[in-house]
Parts: sequence; structure tokens; C-alpha cells
Amino acid sequence: MRIIFFILQKEFLQIFRNRLMLGFILVVPIIQLMILTYAATFEIRNIDFFVVDHDHSPESRALIDRFVASENFRLTGWSASAADGELALLGNKAVMVLQIPAHTGRDLVRDGSAPVSLRFDAVDGFTANVASQYAMQIIRRHNEVAGVAHLASIEPAPTGIAQIGINVSRWYNPHLDYKIYMVPGILVMLITVIGGFLTGMNVVREKEIGTIEQLNVTPITKFQFIIGKLMPFMILALVIFSFGLLLARFWFEVPFEGSLMLIYLIAATYLLVVLGLGLLVSTVTHTQQQAIFITWFVFVIFILLSGLFTPIDSMPGWAQYLTWANPVAWFIDIIRRVMLTGADMQDIWSSYLVLLAYGVAFIGSAVLRYRKAAA
Repeated sequence: MRIIFFILQKEFLQIFRNRLMLGFILVVPIIQLMILTYAATFEIRNIDFFVVDHDHSPESRALIDRFVASENFRLTGWSASAADGELALLGNKAVMVLQIPAHTGRDLVRDGSAPVSLRFDAVDGFTANVASQYAMQIIRRHNEVAGVAHLASIEPAPTGIAQIGINVSRWYNPHLDYKIYMVPGILVMLITVIGGFLTGMNVVREKEIGTIEQLNVTPITKFQFIIGKLMPFMILALVIFSFGLLLARFWFEVPFEGSLMLIYLIAATYLLVVLGLGLLVSTVTHTQQQAIFITWFVFVIFILLSGLFTPIDSMPGWAQYLTWANPVAWFIDIIRRVMLTGADMQDIWSSYLVLLAYGVAFIGSAVLRYRKAAA
């Protein structure tokens, strides 16, 4: 134990003497958490739209006012010419053009229906799709309000007609706040970067400056060497994780429904995975540039296929199968379930065993590779 203590002391001294690494560990994750939480959202607001109104009736103005009153749309222009609407799309001044034909108000009163035209700049297909959904919701609400007012002014509502009532209940995130969904996933990404990158670079740095050979000829066992290399970054990652949890709870107001001890147990298990992967990369590389490149390549694929930014269910079938081999996806799913839904070990034990198996596999592979390198 004394040998492990001295190794840990040496590693912490090296970390705290390296101001660049220390800044990367302590400052960068917090900045990323604060920025990504607000930036990484599927909510789209202030969608620029242009109005081409050929009708100029009270009905057309009421529909336009409903779009303007929405927080999702921002009016950028108004014209009675369809050509101006096309120019707004071509000039990137609008994502959507709302075109109201002539006699719309008259047709609504006489026939009870009238068409309007919605045209979208679909270069960004995601934004165009979301904008179309928002626009259809606004038009449906406008129809409902207009229909109720019209019936009330003519005759009382009919009686004796069976109706189905709808009672909507939103569990775990009643206000549909996207930050509550994103913060747990971003916490996973931060400790992934700290554990994976810094472990790999630390061991490779020992190779570059030649101290790895000195360590190999000492009485230090391989087990003690691995523990000494992994423990400092696990401790630092858990410290950053703890600070991230405080920000999540008191700044972003993310609910903590599950056990805090269970969250830390899962986080420590997951760190075995990323630390083992970083250590494994260090055994097959000889420079820090090589370690950074390989680790970045692996973790970018893991993060993109983790369900952090794109729902797994919307991925192609082959990509969904790949997520089964992605430890980041498993951890994001577990931590969201524990933090937001109050899941306990009985609910997540199968996913936890998968995560633990990955940790054992990566650590074991790194130990075997290091033994070959030292032989």
C-alpha cells in the first residue's frame, strides 16, 4: 500500500505542476457544461417567416397575429406580392413564407374552410420539419378558437352526443424543459473526455520522456502501476462529476429522483471503462499525438451513437445495433433513468452488468498489453 501511495503522490504532483492539464481538468468541463446545456437543444425559436397576404381581411390578420404572438416565429416582412416571398426565401431572409390567397375571409364565412400556403427553405431539413410542425399547431389552434366562437354566436352546443375526454399527464419532465434531458448526458460526456484522454496521454508522456523504462525496472508490480495511473484521474473525474451534479441540481434545476449513492456507483464503474480504454490506447501508441488521435476517433463515434444528440430510435437499424457495443450509450441511459425517473438497482441491474463487463474487458486488455510491452 505504501508503494501505491507514493505512486499516487507522484501522479498528483505531476498533474498539479502541469498547468495546461490542470486547466483542462478543472476549467474546461465546467465551461462545456454551461455552454453545451444551453446550446445543445432541439428547441427552435425565432423562426424567420415572411407573409404574403392577398386578402387583407380581419380573418387573415387574425391568423398572422397568432403567428406573431408565438415565441417560435419572428416576422421579417410583409407583402402582397408572391415574388417578394420567393425573394425572401432565396435571400435567406425567411425560413417560411405564409401565403394567404385572396377571398380567404369570404370563403371562411361562406364555405367554412379556405386554403393557405406554407413554403419552407428545406436546405436545413431538421429546421424546416420543426417549423412546419409548429406552423400546423398554430393553424390548428386558430381553427379551434375560431370554430368555438362561431358556434357560440349562432346556437348553443348540441347535447346528448358522446364525447371522449383527454387528460394529458407528463411524467418526469412536466414542463418539457430540454435542459433536464440534456444535462445528464453532457455530464457523461465530460467525464468521458477527462478519463479517456488524460489517462492515455499521461502514460504516453511517460514513454516520450523515458521514465516508463525506469518504472519498469523498479520493484513496482504491474498491478501497482495500473492502480497508480488510474486512481488520480478517477478521483479528479469524480470531483468534476460532483461539481457538475451541483450545477445540475441548483443551477439547471434538474430533479434528482434516484439514489445519489447509486449515481456515484454507476459513475465509478463507467470510469473504469473510459480509464481502461485510455490506458489500452496508451499501450499501442508511442506519442501523445497518436494517443489523442485514436482516442478522439473512438470517443467521437461513441458520443454520436450514444443518443445524446440524436434519439437512438430515430437512427437506422444498423446504427441502433452498434449502440449495443457503445458503453457511453449504456451510461447515458442509466443515469437519465436514475436521476429523472428514480430507477433503482433492480431496474437497471442488467444495464449495469453490461457496463461492468466493459470495464473489466478494457482494464484486462490494457494489463495484458502492458505486460507485453514490458517484457
